[in-house]
Amino acid sequence: MKVGFIGIGRMGEVMTRRLLDAGHEVGVYNRTAAKLKPLTDAGAKPMASIKDAAQFGDAVFTMLGDDAAVLAVVGQVGGLKETLPAGGIHICAGTHSVVAVEKLKAIHRDAGQVLITSPMFGRPEVVAAGQAGIVVGGPAQEVARCRPLFAAIAPRVVEAGADPASAAVIKIANNFVLGCAIEALGEGFSLVRKYGIAPEIFNRVLTEGLFACGAYKIYGTMIAEERYLPAGQSVKNGLKDANLALAAGEAKGVPLPSGNVWRDRLVGALAHGEADHDWAVMAHDQARASGLA
Repeated sequence: MKVGFIGIGRMGEVMTRRLLDAGHEVGVYNRTAAKLKPLTDAGAKPMASIKDAAQFGDAVFTMLGDDAAVLAVVGQVGGLKETLPAGGIHICAGTHSVVAVEKLKAIHRDAGQVLITSPMFGRPEVVAAGQAGIVVGGPAQEVARCRPLFAAIAPRVVEAGADPASAAVIKIANNFVLGCAIEALGEGFSLVRKYGIAPEIFNRVLTEGLFACGAYKIYGTMIAEERYLPAGQSVKNGLKDANLALAAGEAKGVPLPSGNVWRDRLVGALAHGEADHDWAVMAHDQARASGLA
């Protein structure tokens, strides 16, 4: 298939490489054009504008950092609302609020276009290794048409239903559970350290027992080793996720008390200048609060 791709950050780059490796033709656009070179060297076609990317192929991906960025790419002069053809498909792959997705749905519906959401599950290195997942929300016919694209990026693709907001909610809830799990890990590690127990011993107990799964193994090891750079998911992006979860809960009257603790730990790390550290640095903030750091 031919597909446009807008937003070449760390995740956008590895997603594009997966598409290229699977034989798809990809037209790439980024506001900072210099970021395109590694991908154009790998065979991607450089696009000079949003319009060029929107009209390059069968659909156009966006992988953008926040709600403001994706709404601007869609709604600005020369954006997707104006330039994506009638019936064209916008595949929104970032993590965005339910409110933003509802706005995008309305914009594309009024323009006679189609919105599919496809948030990613996995850090960029996990996507690059072909071990990530995708949850997809959108009209069945258009989702079926785009399945080869999703399959190229990730081996696990879950279809959440016809409403694009469904995939956004699932991604928000997944990040909520993961963020709270990492925060709880930080509390547990601080507790054993306060009693003079080596963190690597506790990490073995966790990851060779009841918690022998990827999330605990990855983040437990990072916490035990106090290794928070480079970041897979940064504190500032984790704080965005926490705020998305709390806003989604408030909108439907769902209390998320653990989410408030999760958010506070991220804010604590932010206050100590750790915005660009991995969000597992919440454990370090917990250690500070425990008199350990």
